[in-house]
Amino acid sequence: MQPDHDTSSSNSYVEFEQVGKSFDGRTMVVSDLDLSIRKGEFLTLLGPSGSGKTTCLMMLAGFETPTLGAIRIDGRSMNQVPPRQRGIGMVFQNYALFPHMSVGDNLSFPLEELVRLEGLEDRRPNQLSGGQQQRVAIARALVFEPNLVLMDEPLGALDRRLREELQYEIRRIHNDLGVTVLYVTHDQNEAMVMSDRVAVFRAGRIEQIAAPEVLYEEPERSFVARFIGENNRLVGQIKTIRNDICDVVVDGRIVRALRVVECGPGDVTTLSIRPERVAIAPKPGLYTNEFDARVEDITFLGDHLRLRVNVCGRSDFIVKIPNVVGHGAVIEGDRVRIGWTPTDCRVLDPDEKEGT
Repeated sequence: MQPDHDTSSSNSYVEFEQVGKSFDGRTMVVSDLDLSIRKGEFLTLLGPSGSGKTTCLMMLAGFETPTLGAIRIDGRSMNQVPPRQRGIGMVFQNYALFPHMSVGDNLSFPLEELVRLEGLEDRRPNQLSGGQQQRVAIARALVFEPNLVLMDEPLGALDRRLREELQYEIRRIHNDLGVTVLYVTHDQNEAMVMSDRVAVFRAGRIEQIAAPEVLYEEPERSFVARFIGENNRLVGQIKTIRNDICDVVVDGRIVRALRVVECGPGDVTTLSIRPERVAIAPKPGLYTNEFDARVEDITFLGDHLRLRVNVCGRSDFIVKIPNVVGHGAVIEGDRVRIGWTPTDCRVLDPDEKEGT
């Protein structure tokens, strides 16, 4: 069953209703998609290559036709409306600039200041850096003041520094103009930084849609927990459930965790624990889940340390601790006590990556 995606919102501007897409008449690359985008919202479609996110953007733009279902913009069906009549601005990864035109001609509108291109109006695209070319592409998408802008991996060709710089510029422009933005990326950090909400795609369906902090702190599916941020996974079998707290047998030990999905005693589950939620040398009685672990290695990452420990039958369990004075008290090979609370450990569906 696909999660509820708030399609009934009264301020919906873009709506996908039971949309499906097949290119060969057999395989559905997008299936039963219900999605609502609010007016003025910055919504990101996030997922691995081939998950269907770009196909959804292309159907909204009018470059692909849905096999099933309906797409509406501001209450109007788009199924028979050609791309040029949809009033949509678009930005692609490859800039899509006209090489024979100057920056000013590519824009034909005084947007140079908005995207910080002052003094470059007479240059050709091949005289610009990648970041400058993408600024021109963004400005051109805004030339006719569209209410909706689609962006398909617009920063994928840039180096890390430029990507981070343009992430904040795009967000600033969105805030200044109040346009509705549908953004496509496979970069989770980009999605978390820029978005009001993120829809996590997998195999043509939405696994979960929520604000970035909710996706990180409250994943509802194993795939989401694995795809968004770093995550420890323990495979176990549910023994008992009481008040949504499950006793789960993991490698012969009992781990207490919060039930998130429908499940019952005897079911196999994947438990999800974020590395920064795990304490080293916890105060006695403070954490319900406490275990002895062996430190396999320690990686220095500036503001924090990343410890790989052996616990509950896993040798790849990660603990992140702040880099503070005295961290040298823990060294590789040490036996340590670690702990976490039941509410920081989520009972999710079995993850096929774990062989369940």
